[in-house]
Amino acid sequence: MTTAKTKTPAAPKAKGAAKPKTIMLADLCKEVKMNPRDARMLLRLAVSKKGEYPALTEAHVPRQPWQWIEGSKALEDAKKALKTEQQGSK
Repeated sequence: MTTAKTKTPAAPKAKGAAKPKTIMLADLCKEVKMNPRDARMLLRLAVSKKGEYPALTEAHVPRQPWQWIEGSKALEDAKKALKTEQQGSK
Protein backbone atom coordinates (compact mmCIF):
# COMPACT_ATOMS: atom_id res chain seq x y z
CA MET A 1 0.00 0.00 0.00
CA THR A 2 1.41 3.38 -0.93
CA THR A 3 0.68 6.67 0.67
CA ALA A 4 0.57 9.90 -1.23
CA LYS A 5 3.09 12.43 -0.04
CA THR A 6 1.86 15.97 -0.03
CA LYS A 7 4.04 18.99 0.15
CA THR A 8 3.15 21.58 2.69
CA PRO A 9 3.39 25.09 1.33
CA ALA A 10 6.10 27.31 2.78
CA ALA A 11 4.95 30.00 5.12
CA PRO A 12 4.52 33.32 3.29
CA LYS A 13 7.17 35.89 4.08
CA ALA A 14 6.05 39.08 5.72
CA LYS A 15 6.33 42.01 3.35
CA GLY A 16 7.43 44.38 6.10
CA ALA A 17 10.31 42.16 7.24
CA ALA A 18 13.17 43.50 5.14
CA LYS A 19 16.70 42.19 5.50
CA PRO A 20 18.98 44.46 7.49
CA LYS A 21 21.41 46.44 5.36
CA THR A 22 24.89 44.98 5.05
CA ILE A 23 27.82 47.38 5.09
CA MET A 24 30.74 46.17 3.00
CA LEU A 25 34.38 47.15 3.47
CA ALA A 26 34.25 49.37 0.36
CA ASP A 27 31.37 51.37 1.89
CA LEU A 28 33.26 51.81 5.14
CA CYS A 29 36.42 52.87 3.29
CA LYS A 30 34.51 55.59 1.44
CA GLU A 31 33.16 56.84 4.74
CA VAL A 32 36.56 57.07 6.45
CA LYS A 33 38.42 58.00 3.23
CA MET A 34 40.86 55.11 3.29
CA ASN A 35 42.33 52.67 0.80
CA PRO A 36 40.66 49.21 1.20
CA ARG A 37 44.03 47.46 1.31
CA ASP A 38 45.16 49.63 4.23
CA ALA A 39 41.79 49.16 5.93
CA ARG A 40 42.05 45.36 5.76
CA MET A 41 45.53 45.53 7.26
CA LEU A 42 44.31 47.74 10.12
CA LEU A 43 41.24 45.57 10.73
CA ARG A 44 43.39 42.44 10.97
CA LEU A 45 45.52 44.26 13.52
CA ALA A 46 42.41 45.35 15.44
CA VAL A 47 41.03 41.78 15.53
CA SER A 48 44.20 40.70 17.31
CA LYS A 49 43.42 43.26 20.06
CA LYS A 50 40.43 41.49 21.60
CA GLY A 51 40.41 43.69 24.70
CA GLU A 52 40.01 46.90 22.71
CA TYR A 53 37.57 45.67 20.02
CA PRO A 54 35.62 42.71 21.45
CA ALA A 55 32.60 42.93 19.11
CA LEU A 56 34.82 43.19 16.02
CA THR A 57 36.87 40.19 17.15
CA GLU A 58 33.72 38.16 17.82
CA ALA A 59 32.08 39.03 14.48
CA HIS A 60 35.11 38.45 12.23
CA VAL A 61 35.31 35.14 10.38
CA PRO A 62 38.69 34.36 8.78
CA ARG A 63 38.73 34.00 4.98
CA GLN A 64 35.36 35.75 4.68
CA PRO A 65 34.70 39.26 3.35
CA TRP A 66 34.71 42.14 5.79
CA GLN A 67 31.03 43.04 6.20
CA TRP A 68 28.79 44.17 9.01
CA ILE A 69 25.09 44.68 9.72
CA GLU A 70 24.18 48.37 9.76
CA GLY A 71 24.03 49.69 13.33
CA SER A 72 25.83 46.70 14.86
CA LYS A 73 28.39 46.97 17.64
CA ALA A 74 30.95 45.25 15.39
CA LEU A 75 30.54 48.02 12.79
CA GLU A 76 31.09 50.65 15.47
CA ASP A 77 34.23 48.80 16.61
CA ALA A 78 35.47 48.65 13.00
CA LYS A 79 34.98 52.40 12.51
CA LYS A 80 36.68 53.10 15.83
CA ALA A 81 39.58 50.79 14.95
CA LEU A 82 40.14 52.37 11.54
CA LYS A 83 40.05 55.91 12.90
CA THR A 84 42.28 55.10 15.88
CA GLU A 85 44.82 53.04 13.95
CA GLN A 86 44.85 55.56 11.08
CA GLN A 87 45.69 58.41 13.47
CA GLY A 88 48.36 56.29 15.17
CA SER A 89 50.11 55.54 11.88
CA LYS A 90 50.51 59.19 10.84
